Amino acid sequence: MRATLDQRLSTLRIASLRIVQICLAAGVAWLIATKVVGHYQPFFAPISVVLVLGLAIERRGRRAYEVAIGVALGIAVADLIVLALGTGTWQLMLVIGLAMSAAVLSGGGVMLVNQAAVSGVLVASLPAPDLIDSTHRFVDALIGGGVALTANAITPIEPVRLVRRHLQPLLSRLSGTLVDIADALERDNHEEIVAALERARSLDPAVREMKIAVEASQETISLAPTRRRFRGRVDRLAAAAEPIDLMIRNTRVLARACQRAIDTNENIPPVVTDSIRDLATSVRSLDSHLGGAPVRSAARESALRAAAKATAALEETSNLAVSVIVGQIRSTATDLLLGSGMSHEEAAEQVRSARERLGI
Repeated sequence: MRATLDQRLSTLRIASLRIVQICLAAGVAWLIATKVVGHYQPFFAPISVVLVLGLAIERRGRRAYEVAIGVALGIAVADLIVLALGTGTWQLMLVIGLAMSAAVLSGGGVMLVNQAAVSGVLVASLPAPDLIDSTHRFVDALIGGGVALTANAITPIEPVRLVRRHLQPLLSRLSGTLVDIADALERDNHEEIVAALERARSLDPAVREMKIAVEASQETISLAPTRRRFRGRVDRLAAAAEPIDLMIRNTRVLARACQRAIDTNENIPPVVTDSIRDLATSVRSLDSHLGGAPVRSAARESALRAAAKATAALEETSNLAVSVIVGQIRSTATDLLLGSGMSHEEAAEQVRSARERLGI
């Protein structure tokens, strides 16, 4: 329970700035609608703020615009239908159909279409308005959407911190998975290698979150002039995203190869498990490298050491299981070097010559 509470408090700290931003923007939208425009109880203004700003990280930028437009469009369609036909089951169905159709015809994406339908349902569930109230609702939605988009533009996320907040735990989990694979192989334990394989498979959602964070950070750089000084660091993190994804896929294949070796009772030289531990060390150091470590960093050195030891294992045995495992270790080491910023040609050459360079 204590661990769960700590995790939730950490999540709240991360979300606190966003919560404050939503509260302030909702208040500003309400003040503009009441004091400047003169509307009475313009609840659609703060509602629009919450709908636009109360979004997950992947729904910023262009999709935030879609939400703002979708809210206003859905309210407008629903008000016209309810004003003419009243409220009821079939009117609700008609509102949803027409709001979604109008959103599609406007060229909007899935977010705009869905938000238009949701806003239409909200309005169609309320008492039928008169013409003035209908106009006010639409204007209030535009005010709230405009305030929300302005708030999103002037208080953008810190792009490097955003990516690393997702990258660090992902690399930590991947490093731990590689250690689990090495331990299972060393102990010749079927249950442990199966658990390690499942752990490797469970990393996919974290990979998606990392890529979403990269996309949001790049979007922030392009939209917020105050954040453009981070462009180089964000580009470096973005370039590492795909190799890290490939690295995780290769780790799954490595775990399956080790499981076959354990199940068939193959002779696996100890140097193979050593090389997998070197991969784990390299993964653990990659975040520091991407944060600005020297060219000859621990991440690169450990990856090359893993490749060199894996190649050396082929001299001790030539069985098929070892050959497959060595191939995956070398592939993962190449992905690590690519993630650290090397070109594909340089990474491949470094892995090929790793044993000779390191004298292993």
